[in-house]
Amino acid sequence: MIPIARPDVGPDEAAAVAEVLAGGMIAQGRKVVELEERWAAHVGVPHAIAMGNGTLALMAIFSGLGLGPGDEVITVAHTFAATANSIMFTGATPVFVDIEPDTYLIDAKRIEAAITPRTRAICPVHLFGLVADMEMIDAIAGRHGLTVVEDACQAHGATFRGLRAGSFGHGAFSLYATKNMTTGEGGFVTTSDPALADWLRVYRNQGQRSRYQFEMLGFNFRMTDITAAIGLVQLNKLDRNTSRRQAIAARYSAALADLPIATPIVPDGRTHVFHQYTIDVGRQRDAILAELREAGVGADVYYPIPVHRQAYIMERGLHADLPVTDAAAARTIALPVYPGLTEEEQVTVIDAVRSAVIRHADGRPGEAARLAAQAAPTATR
Repeated sequence: MIPIARPDVGPDEAAAVAEVLAGGMIAQGRKVVELEERWAAHVGVPHAIAMGNGTLALMAIFSGLGLGPGDEVITVAHTFAATANSIMFTGATPVFVDIEPDTYLIDAKRIEAAITPRTRAICPVHLFGLVADMEMIDAIAGRHGLTVVEDACQAHGATFRGLRAGSFGHGAFSLYATKNMTTGEGGFVTTSDPALADWLRVYRNQGQRSRYQFEMLGFNFRMTDITAAIGLVQLNKLDRNTSRRQAIAARYSAALADLPIATPIVPDGRTHVFHQYTIDVGRQRDAILAELREAGVGADVYYPIPVHRQAYIMERGLHADLPVTDAAAARTIALPVYPGLTEEEQVTVIDAVRSAVIRHADGRPGEAARLAAQAAPTATR
């Protein structure tokens, strides 16, 4: 079975870990500082704060903004649940708006209709490795005095008009095992706000700036030097591996162009880093997915149940009418696109997709686009 993802780790990462173990400082130390400095430079911001994982990075940002009960954050339901969970961790409420049918990113044209006197922030998700329309989102945030929090957990190195994900507002990145850059578990916050950066460094360290002097209610959100050592090696590989993902994606798109499916688009002025290569195969998605797996292709669905359809969200009365999101959840498949995918494996994926789509596709790609055209750009509450 060709897996949906395979981490690119090997002898260099093992040697980096061994060096840390031999040095005796294995908790948060010099390697963490070095990784923070290098990641900040990579993103193009003054501050990067290492965290234990991407969820903690989001939780820390929302906590640092002082969110609480009665506050609202506008975001999407077509995402991993951690986006909404991190908002709810503070007592605030996620307000879901629909996505664009071709990028699967937040439909910025729908944001203003969802703003209320309780809105404190906008949280676009740079899903699958593509940055949302940050020009429009930043303009909206500026008009309404809102903070922008970028969920960039899948967008390491992706750009919008030359600026990297995580540099437009306060950014959160994940370093989970399947991400474009991994440490197994880990994450970053990126920010240009020195006051927030200082607060986050104390917050993630149990609330202490110096040993046993606690300035606030804080927690252990720290990264270890073992993790950071892996991250430094991974950062050295990131540009190469991004190019590899982009080359595989280009090959897929060319090989599948004649099929009645929708392949990923890359709007002008953006770079896609292809954390996932996602295609809309139509209403026969489940049959196509089953055939791919029978052919040895570990394709998957991200995400089969949108956040607004999850039971714990619905139990809280967070209703949202999101037809494009629902269509994406019902019609899309992600294909293997990791850097180590061999030429032979790529051929296997392409042949399996072509066979399954020809056998099962309903011949009507772009259903999500039709639903988007019908849906009025109003707040979804």
